[in-house]
Amino acid sequence: MSPARRTGRPAPRPTVAKRFRAPVLAAALALGGALLPAAPAHADDGIRSQQWALDAMGAERAWRTTKGEGVTVAVLDTGVDDSHPDLKGSVLPGKDMVGFGAGRGDRTWARHGTAMAGIVAGHGHGRDRGDGVLGIAPGAKILPVRVILEDGDPARGKARQTRGNALAAGIRWAADHGADVINLSLGDDSKSAHPEPAEDAAVQYALKKGAVVVASAGNGGERGDHISYPAAYPGVIVATAVDENGARATFSTRRWYATVGAPGDDIVIADPDRKYYEGWGTSAASAFVSGAVALIRAAHPGLAPDRIKRLLQDTARDAPAGGRDDSRGFGLIDPVAALRRAAEPEPDAPRTTSYAEPYTEKYFGPGPDRRAGDTSSSGWLGPVAGALGAALLATGAYLWRGRPLRRR
Repeated sequence: MSPARRTGRPAPRPTVAKRFRAPVLAAALALGGALLPAAPAHADDGIRSQQWALDAMGAERAWRTTKGEGVTVAVLDTGVDDSHPDLKGSVLPGKDMVGFGAGRGDRTWARHGTAMAGIVAGHGHGRDRGDGVLGIAPGAKILPVRVILEDGDPARGKARQTRGNALAAGIRWAADHGADVINLSLGDDSKSAHPEPAEDAAVQYALKKGAVVVASAGNGGERGDHISYPAAYPGVIVATAVDENGARATFSTRRWYATVGAPGDDIVIADPDRKYYEGWGTSAASAFVSGAVALIRAAHPGLAPDRIKRLLQDTARDAPAGGRDDSRGFGLIDPVAALRRAAEPEPDAPRTTSYAEPYTEKYFGPGPDRRAGDTSSSGWLGPVAGALGAALLATGAYLWRGRPLRRR
């Protein structure tokens, strides 16, 4: 997307090299696009000063309470480079649900996943860690689960025929291996996108095990605002993207499932090539929300997923007229206010979801109920189960795009 097509932002500044884009195709378990090399960005490039999202989310104030220590965030993506200096020591042993494709050292490996992990839990590097990317929850651990391929991976075509259940299996694996938060910076909002029963059941399984599930709303704001999955599954916290001025990014999908808005434009990201880029997309917004949830979980580990979702809704700032809308949900995420509210007794006020009509609470509800059993796939999925498969695996939605980091 050309910068000139966006609103609420200053005029574009010179870049250090060619643009790149790295969109995500979740349905096909593959990533579209390619990342072009750029000149390295060092400390004098002002990397930290360009991380406007940290200021917008009040990171310094939130860190007076916690930096996310003791919390595990599963990043279901293209893999994560555990040797990156901004993540070294913070990445746990993970799982590859795809089982083929590019490997460590290949250009088409772990680029998008590393970027998302850096947004969540990057701790910078250098003697005083003043260089590199700093995440919103720098004390958290990353649990990488590879469920999707980068664009340009020579095995991308094979992904349409093999391991089509990687996302659902990855969600369950993460829930079974200690994930407190599951970040899904991916999705399918193509015209042929459908809910997948196995994915929905996996989300409900994770929620019932106490894992908070966060997903990106989609980048269809200029392409019809099609519904995106897994964002549309019940109980998921869905992040839309805002720019530096707090306005909805024009690419961000507007739908009834929007929970909160988070930074998603001009976001500095780390790459396995040890260079830094600037990107945009609801993928980044999802990662920021997952990091904020990690802060809440670290300070209040006993909070259930539905309680955390309500906290984010109730404490969001700059709420739209009427309390919420499809562009930014309940408003801009405010981790500081959420941490403060979490320390207070939970009010007894009844939960209301009338704004979500005609979808009702099963779409925009507080999360799964506490009833016994694990067969929580929503009833609306039955009629479409037989029509899934090839159509879902053949399409996908762009959820992340980036460009080389600009010098200031």
